[in-house]
Amino acid sequence: MALRRFSRMVAGCALAALLSAAPGGALACTQVYVGKGLTAAGELYVGRAEDYKPRHAKAFGVQDREVDPAFRSYENDSRPDTGFEWTYRGASYRYTYVRDLPSAWEAQDDPVAAKAYSEAGVNEKGVSVSATLTTDCNDEMAALDPLVKTGIGEYNLADVVLSTASSARDGVERLGRIVDEKGSEGLNQIVVADSEEAWVFMQLSGRQWLALKMDDAHASVNPNMGNLRFRVDVDDAAACLHSADVVGLPQRAGILKTFDDGSPDIASTYGRADPDPGKATRYVQGRAYFGSPLTAGVDYAVGEDGAATSVSDPRLLFVPGFAPDVFSVLRSLAARGEQTDGLNANLNPALYAIGNDRTVESHMFQIRPGLSPDIATIQWQALSRAEFGVHLPVYSALLTEVDAGFYPPWDKVDGAHQGDPGVDSIEAAMREEPGRNLDYVMMDINTLASNNRGVAADGVRGYLDALQASIIAQHEVVDALMRSTPADGRAELANAAFKVVTERSWAKVKGLLDELRNHLRSSDSSSAFVPSDYVPPDPAAEKAGGEASGRLRAPLLYAASFVDPVITEQPASIVCARGEKTAPLKVRATVEDATPGTDELLTCQWFVKNEQGGFDRVEGALSFFLEVDSSAEGTRVYRAVVTSATGRFAVSDEATVTVGPGEVQSGLERPEAALRAPSGRPVAGAALGRLADAGDDAACAVGWLVLAAASALAARLALLRLSDAGSVSNRAFRAEEGEKW
Repeated sequence: MALRRFSRMVAGCALAALLSAAPGGALACTQVYVGKGLTAAGELYVGRAEDYKPRHAKAFGVQDREVDPAFRSYENDSRPDTGFEWTYRGASYRYTYVRDLPSAWEAQDDPVAAKAYSEAGVNEKGVSVSATLTTDCNDEMAALDPLVKTGIGEYNLADVVLSTASSARDGVERLGRIVDEKGSEGLNQIVVADSEEAWVFMQLSGRQWLALKMDDAHASVNPNMGNLRFRVDVDDAAACLHSADVVGLPQRAGILKTFDDGSPDIASTYGRADPDPGKATRYVQGRAYFGSPLTAGVDYAVGEDGAATSVSDPRLLFVPGFAPDVFSVLRSLAARGEQTDGLNANLNPALYAIGNDRTVESHMFQIRPGLSPDIATIQWQALSRAEFGVHLPVYSALLTEVDAGFYPPWDKVDGAHQGDPGVDSIEAAMREEPGRNLDYVMMDINTLASNNRGVAADGVRGYLDALQASIIAQHEVVDALMRSTPADGRAELANAAFKVVTERSWAKVKGLLDELRNHLRSSDSSSAFVPSDYVPPDPAAEKAGGEASGRLRAPLLYAASFVDPVITEQPASIVCARGEKTAPLKVRATVEDATPGTDELLTCQWFVKNEQGGFDRVEGALSFFLEVDSSAEGTRVYRAVVTSATGRFAVSDEATVTVGPGEVQSGLERPEAALRAPSGRPVAGAALGRLADAGDDAACAVGWLVLAAASALAARLALLRLSDAGSVSNRAFRAEEGEKW
């Protein structure tokens, strides 16, 4: 029988006996929490990075509702007659998941157990689960309250909660009842949260458990340490839920540890005092990353290889030295101790870092209290390793579908491209991955960048940082649209937004991977790799007035897929004499998508009103300026259509050109009223960004073709009318000229 996943075989209380024989950092997952009182926007963050093997495949998807769902585990080599089994009576909730492949557990022949280890997700009630953090217990508690082989373990924890819980508190209460009834197969901590609160649920020993409501004013970084101390009033049910004997059992045995005031010290009572160096090092790195550093030789001991070997006062909660934002919290899951030379795994390969080469996925829940549960939680999800990764935003409570090309179902993933999951094979990463599997693209980027650090690390990480920053900024625009969208339209927007951000991001990272492979194959492979789509940081050039650096060259067209261009300067009506030379009609526009470069992709087409009251295209009029023909008397009415690179468009106000009789006069004689937009709306100032000049006809023509060949998705999204900018004229234009479009 093939060896099952090592991190799933080891029983928590027996862990210490195996650590000496295990590779450094075994069971090395890292959990991060940031309370809402610490962030400028009042948001809380919950997340985790799972470490296992360098090329271990994962599947992201949506679990549909079920009736009377059954749960079964294949942990500890158990089979259905010896492992955990439980059935929920009733209809379950829909939820997102990040699953192992069934083959990783030899569960592919069991339709129930094949849903292996759904470690991260949000259900349709807005309940999120970040799972699991494998912990430990000391020898005294292991002997007093041993693990239960048929109890619940990490294989089923997330699925049970996501399927059944209507709130975070409901979720931890349900888990508590199951542990009371069936016991725990292993020792884990998971975080269960909703739009208002977050709870950490702790499996402490075979029959004892505790759920702690997390403090809004603190943060936490936990690298699998069961002895991170915390104070709690076990009699305060509003902040603490627990098994009936969580204090009484160790107290009767004479092994209960307490704080100075006599209150129970749960972590010290149950947890193992001395973590392995991989855990201690990551704990110290996490504290340094969040600006709450510990002092070497005082707060923690250092071994000969530079790794932290023990922490004098390990605390679950601390206060960061800065106010974290989305980007900094996401990058915490890839921290490598860069804040100080003594912790920097880039300088000392002996250190086991938070961001390491065995991470197989990382996720972060951004939870916004005060919003309705359907949109309160954004799941930022990265497949493969966090060090050279990018997190994509998902409205998981609303998501009902994913593109199977980018995210093959958990039971349909072709695992061949992994190679040997435990070997970080450059040869495997240089082979073209099948299909468009996003996990495999990120896996190959990480393998190649981490194994060619001197050549590739800076360029790849810089590019992915620029991509991540662009996604975050643009998602704020999409989020504003989501908040203003009626509840019955949000699911469609959630599905469309995730599809677009995946498609656009995949194109970027696949291009990065192809260039990296070509660079490593080239005769110039020893030179530093710089992606062609990347402008590296150049502070000196920026200071001297050069272009912005540290950015993508070509914009990521995410938010622009959901917002229409905005006309910032309307064409002004003109009154002139026959033959008079006048200024051209002019229109300016912008795309308010929070990313530079999108305005430069705007195109323009002018139309003239015909005798039937419709509008005909002015052939060749593809500039943002339209020269006025004053050779003949009469009145003509024009308007412009400005189109973005994603096929969305805005229609300008009408501008009337009146050519009267008389000789050419010097200068322009136009009534003041004619300079106002016909709609009466004030004319805005200059556009935000460079617009096409009169000679940009080629670029405008390309944009017109983009509109003509707009995808079915773009057309469907256009109908959502997610932006009100120019909506009246847009609707009128569609009604009049629908056949032409």
